[in-house]
Amino acid sequence: MNFSRRLFAFGWLAILVGGLLAHWVQTSGGIRIQDVRFTGVNGKPMSGLLYVPPNATAETPAPGILAIHGYINSRETQSGFAIEYARRGYVVLALDQTGHGYSAPPAFADGYGGPAGLNYLRSLDIVDKDNIGLEGHSMGGGAALAAALANKDGYKSVVLAGSATRTVFSPPGDATFPRNLAVVFSKYDEFSGLMWGVPRAVEVTHSPKLLQLFGTDQPVEPKRLYGSIEEGNARILYTPATTHPGDHISFEAIGDSIEWFQRTLEGGTPRDRDDQIWIWKEIGTLIALAGFVAVLLGAFDWLLTLPAFAPLRSQGTFARERRDVKWWIALALSALIPVATYYHFMGLGARWLRPSEWFPQGITNQIMVWALLNAAITLVLGRLLFKSEATRAPRQWRRSIGIALATVAIGYASLLLADYFFKIDFRFWVVALKLLSADRVPVFLTYLIPFTAFFFIAFRALHGFIAVNGDRPGRIYLSAIAALAGGFLIFIVVQYTPLFVSGHLLVPAQALNAIISIQFLPLMLIVALIGVFTWQRTNSELPGALISGLFVTWYIVAGTATHVV
Repeated sequence: MNFSRRLFAFGWLAILVGGLLAHWVQTSGGIRIQDVRFTGVNGKPMSGLLYVPPNATAETPAPGILAIHGYINSRETQSGFAIEYARRGYVVLALDQTGHGYSAPPAFADGYGGPAGLNYLRSLDIVDKDNIGLEGHSMGGGAALAAALANKDGYKSVVLAGSATRTVFSPPGDATFPRNLAVVFSKYDEFSGLMWGVPRAVEVTHSPKLLQLFGTDQPVEPKRLYGSIEEGNARILYTPATTHPGDHISFEAIGDSIEWFQRTLEGGTPRDRDDQIWIWKEIGTLIALAGFVAVLLGAFDWLLTLPAFAPLRSQGTFARERRDVKWWIALALSALIPVATYYHFMGLGARWLRPSEWFPQGITNQIMVWALLNAAITLVLGRLLFKSEATRAPRQWRRSIGIALATVAIGYASLLLADYFFKIDFRFWVVALKLLSADRVPVFLTYLIPFTAFFFIAFRALHGFIAVNGDRPGRIYLSAIAALAGGFLIFIVVQYTPLFVSGHLLVPAQALNAIISIQFLPLMLIVALIGVFTWQRTNSELPGALISGLFVTWYIVAGTATHVV
């Protein structure tokens, strides 16, 4: 079996093994997972994953929990919480907020989808309507509070994870609203100022807003019960040692929420809070994500053997005879300029390109502006530093477009199959590749050309200097990864080290963009692999740029929020 077939087969095997592992974990003990669609406010389609434990029947209704993700995430982001709740006998609806995942846009509308989600959960005959909990992470906490406000008698307790009352996205609270509240606010949460008005997350115990919510004038003691569960005014604070996005992969944070619901909801199947298996689902979907990348590369290599695409094959030529000063300068600039401009260009994107009918995703607009401005910088610097000594194969646009579409279509089919058979996407933590909903296909096409242009310019510059005569393939890959992803590794370390040392991000006002930057690291690593792999086989930047444009546009458009209908 040749290399392309081995790589292709390995990718499918990894998807199968990872999918089976993830599916086994999330259905352990007889849990069923259903992809549910229902009608929300004003007839808007809503989406969720429904986790049904075997004890939940129409004859024996079980407690229910509505679990809601935060901004620019989706229903699968809550799987750690949802799996553990379902293992404890709770029916769980992991909701897609409005404008997120497969729920209809716009984002932020109709209580973020929270009231509709609670109504749907209460409509199920397998749910005990007197024992319903609400859990929301970050902006999902606002959705949970909106649900509680819309149906004040429709729930029994609430967990706000990395969230708060009285923010830009959530209603105010007091000593009686919401009912039986647990606040899970991590010691290194990046949004301490936004959520609780304190400069450092560890100071949340002194937050005036939290004191009012807990009905006390003294600093709140973590894990101490305030008020009465029986009277509905109970309050408790948990402070796990993680970050805001880290709540999703924290045994401590998930355990805190489990403990609270087991204290406040009746029924279910009691388990120790530390009896958690969700991490193996994350490992499974990570294996599947790695398999997806292998499938892409193997498919591309196999397609090159077909008569239609065989003329593209040409061995990559070395750009440099040695690593001179210019080479090191080019590498440093390739790695550092994108991160040095990151906050500023993302800010320009927010100001210059607000969500509209043509470009309806706010975060995608910011990333697009960042990408295009960096492409412009690369074009200018290319004339000075990135001049290649290698000869390039002639660009074959029709064949390159065809092989890129076929390659990504095979990758998309692998995700379709994983979703159908295993009810998973390809993910680890906040890095998630989802299927595109029908309404996002036109959005995908709108953003495709700008992102593809960025990769074409970036790859042309990269291949103009990266390969040095005599380099083994491994060294070429490492050089490309350093150029495209290395800067983001440095950036994340520089931003987050102060958070763990002193309690502050390096730039506290950029907390959201700091969190978003975490996804750039694995994405740019994957793109580097695609760029080198395709160049080595075609001596052209074009096929890799087209595949990367399709893949990254798909990733971003499917995974972020749509703000305009």
